[in-house]
Amino acid sequence: MKILTLCAGVIAAVASAPAAVPALWLAEEPVPAAAALSPIEGVEIHVIKRHEPALDGGYGFLHGVALAWHKGQLYASFGHNKGKENTSTEEARGRVSQDGGRTWGEVFTIDAGDPANELAVSHGVFHSQGGELWAFTGSFHGNRKNVHTRAYLLDERTKQWTFRGVVVEGGFWPMQQPLKLANGNWIMAGFQVDENNRAAVALSRGGDLLHWDLVVIPKPPALKMWGESTVIADAKRVLNIARFGAEAQALVAVSEDSGRTWTESQPGNLPMVTSKPYAGTLSTGQGYLVCTTTADTGKRRAPLTIAVGRPGEAGFRRVFRIRDAELANAPGDSHPRASLSYPYAIEHNGRLYVGYSNNGGRTGMNINSAELAVIPIAALHVP
Repeated sequence: MKILTLCAGVIAAVASAPAAVPALWLAEEPVPAAAALSPIEGVEIHVIKRHEPALDGGYGFLHGVALAWHKGQLYASFGHNKGKENTSTEEARGRVSQDGGRTWGEVFTIDAGDPANELAVSHGVFHSQGGELWAFTGSFHGNRKNVHTRAYLLDERTKQWTFRGVVVEGGFWPMQQPLKLANGNWIMAGFQVDENNRAAVALSRGGDLLHWDLVVIPKPPALKMWGESTVIADAKRVLNIARFGAEAQALVAVSEDSGRTWTESQPGNLPMVTSKPYAGTLSTGQGYLVCTTTADTGKRRAPLTIAVGRPGEAGFRRVFRIRDAELANAPGDSHPRASLSYPYAIEHNGRLYVGYSNNGGRTGMNINSAELAVIPIAALHVP
């Protein structure tokens, strides 16, 4: 494999030869159907932000929940728009919870963009490090043109977010919080928005969070994808799992050099809905993947599931149901046609906090509420 430098800070990893596609599903039995999934004992469901345009000034679009635990508080952010998705009135907004997600404070704004100049600031990711809280947002002009990533730092005295600059260009939209690599760099998974929509990652230059190199993951020319992606990192080896777009199947790519070069994104052996996935490693050493992963769901964004493996494995052996589209006594939306999508997860004190969108059966492009599932890590054991 070789790398091709396109311009300063933008790198395309060019696969020099086909590579074997690693298995994501490791169990001997097949991936179960939705009706056969085990529920999670002790899961809690809370509402981060209801869909209530009549009460909050007309915001209809909401998508892309991100989460961060920072100094004992749980932060959530999301893209919000009074107009349609991916238009210049998109804003990055959020809320803070003092009680682990049960209740939430007033909505705050990270950046409302500049509609007069067609600059939109939308959903992104958080990063809590060294006593500071960062936000990295997907941003664009007009109707999803000139996509780039902007950085913000929270001033905890004033509770305002300070713009620190455009930190990744080249069409990169971040989808997963930065993860520390063995070489001291941080890796931030996402995708490159252009005519190919490939999976991509941004690599920091050491601990410098204001300068990142964009690495675009190659794909076969005929593969049509919408490459929203996530990674599981283990020493120098990084596994990228991306949204196919055309098929309800996970795409897989691997880097053996801390994200600098990659095999091509190829269909793996795990069914996965055509939505953004979110993966990581639990404190138990188990890898996990939150999305909709069943044998029979296809492109249906429900139920919301989590696939987990055994400690140290780069794959999954069991799928649990986080919640169904319909949920008895739900604190938020419950509807037979509800879509539960675009998850984000962070672990804290023995629990995995999963944020996600819920459209409650509403028609239109991502007219969602934002919800939270709190999962006991001990309930995700795989024998």
